[in-house]
Amino acid sequence: MTGPSAEQPLAGAGRPTAYDRRMFPDNLSDPSGGPSGGVSTAPSPALSPALYAMHRGGKVEVRPSVDVVDRDGLSLAYTPGVAEVCTAIAEEPALVHELTWKASSVAVVTDGTAVLGLGDIGPAAALPVMEGKALLFKQFGGVDAVPICLDTTDVDEIVETVVRIAPAFGGINLEDIAAPRCFEIERRLRDALDLPVFHDDQHGTAIVVLAALRNAVTVTGRTWGDLRIAISGAGAAGVAIASILVTAGAGEVLVSDRGGILHAGRTDLTTAKRELADVTNPGRRAGTLADAMKGADVFVGVSGGSVGEQAVAGMAADAIVFSLANPTPEVDPAVAARHAAVVATGRSDLPNQINNVLVFPGLFRGALDAGATQVTAGMNLAAADALAGVVDELGPLSIVPDVFDARAPRAVAAAVAAAARAEGVVRGAR
Repeated sequence: MTGPSAEQPLAGAGRPTAYDRRMFPDNLSDPSGGPSGGVSTAPSPALSPALYAMHRGGKVEVRPSVDVVDRDGLSLAYTPGVAEVCTAIAEEPALVHELTWKASSVAVVTDGTAVLGLGDIGPAAALPVMEGKALLFKQFGGVDAVPICLDTTDVDEIVETVVRIAPAFGGINLEDIAAPRCFEIERRLRDALDLPVFHDDQHGTAIVVLAALRNAVTVTGRTWGDLRIAISGAGAAGVAIASILVTAGAGEVLVSDRGGILHAGRTDLTTAKRELADVTNPGRRAGTLADAMKGADVFVGVSGGSVGEQAVAGMAADAIVFSLANPTPEVDPAVAARHAAVVATGRSDLPNQINNVLVFPGLFRGALDAGATQVTAGMNLAAADALAGVVDELGPLSIVPDVFDARAPRAVAAAVAAAARAEGVVRGAR
């Protein structure tokens, strides 16, 4: 299989379907034709009518990819014909990627402990977010995704559960799992499975930040290797952003948490933070976030805290500020605009939105198309370079593509597939 080009539709996108909710209601026993689930279907007073209408009954569903309209079709899709397909896969396991949905499916797995800006709200309350993620996988990447919300926070149980369900999927997207457990879960699943495992809160964010920063550096006339970068937050996103920037050859990277700048001399660091301290902060600086920001070219906020104007004013001239906490950025965008040449946030109502949807649908599309057995650092870098290249006219208000730019997932998919093949991390490679 080959990755999609800019002219070709993404695999699985726009597939004709046989059913429609208007033809086949979700609950045939409900005269209204709507899902009741044994509870009232009246709108909740806590939700606006538009929100209720969007989420009522869920945002995703399973639809057939072939039509079954007669007995001949039934005998091919199910018994007795399906038995021959099962036997063929049993005899030649690699056929599962050709004869099932595995080559185009992803499990979106969470334990609900780090949901959006909501924190630990549990697996049931996390389900609307996971449904939304599945919707975006399909709409932007043509990837079939299934929300999996696990009622456990035990690392061993999460790893074991995902390993046991993995045969039904072509990839695993970990989502909204709190640090530091998310690091161990991802590492152990990557070791255990021969399919792409990707924690989007870490690497999706990091890829978009790298792409946006490459373009912001061009806009401000800076040199990549001379950058001084201050990162606020050493959770999942902060660790991944710092790591990818170091891998990409950025200059000095300083990461701060509640205890100040990470450095090798601190004794209060988790394993992940200690490893990060070993590859960042080459001058072994100590101090606060404000100290890290003095004279810095770039600020990246992924902490949800608050940064005052004085700290921003103390950065280098024509600075770059990525203030990504949602819904309230660490640096007020109006304040940032008074001192920085380029400002980006995570908000959809402001220019330069740093949004993971620019990455994960295309990344998994490319990995699945290539038959990748893992997601490598090289594939992440390729995704960032491809995403940065989609922007036609760089400027202070346009350093990343619009989230609805159809070229973005196609470019990312093609680059990721090519990188996977070049690195030999595909099925059948030697």
